[in-house]
Amino acid sequence: MAGSGTDAGVAGANTGPRGSSRRPKPVDLPLTAETIGQLKPAQLAELLEGIDPAHDTVPDLDIDVIGAAIDPRKLGKDQFIRLLSVLNRLAEGGADLSLSRMRAPTFARIIARASSSQVEGIMVRPELRARILGEVFRRMSEHLRADRAASTRAVVHWRLAGGSGSGGYDRYETVIDNGTCTVNTEPTRDPRVTITIQPAEFLKLITNNASGPVLFMTGKMKIKGDLAFAAGLTSLFDLPKAS
Repeated sequence: MAGSGTDAGVAGANTGPRGSSRRPKPVDLPLTAETIGQLKPAQLAELLEGIDPAHDTVPDLDIDVIGAAIDPRKLGKDQFIRLLSVLNRLAEGGADLSLSRMRAPTFARIIARASSSQVEGIMVRPELRARILGEVFRRMSEHLRADRAASTRAVVHWRLAGGSGSGGYDRYETVIDNGTCTVNTEPTRDPRVTITIQPAEFLKLITNNASGPVLFMTGKMKIKGDLAFAAGLTSLFDLPKAS
């Protein structure tokens, strides 16, 4: 509400004269869900920049509450990257803001609302790319539908373009074996199928924001091996839906 104590405090702590580029002042914590919910996405980025990850009350921050306040459609490409970079800095500094604590539907909503240029902007930042892709693959074991994969035995090799690995790819391996899914960052077995895809398209696919067959038919996803198995691969997982 305009003129409230909360809004005045946020503005006073994080904004200077129009056009000023100075860094925001340190933030008074704790930040409540109510406070975060009142902020515009750009204000949230400025506010988080002023937080010291070593502050005693930083553990009280809830990554899912912060994620719910992030709307990529209200942020420019650079603002979006800046916001995720701030969260990454806080996590690396010891704050309990790991993506693993963000609910899958919250993460899916962020990806669904992000533009291709915003996602591509994240993927060219090695520290953000590694954290986000690592978290997505980690969650695969949690989202496997054991009832649908009970009799499935398959190895899938993923090649994500624009990476730092051999041939310019980041490589992951998912091993589906009798209702379980194990993820490796190096190939350990011969694959039943190898999937090559851009990271932005992969994130849309895995968060239920793109169709695998459509990606394949439009040349955005290349498949080598068992095409029939690849066509039904995502059906083995309980893909999150944007909240």
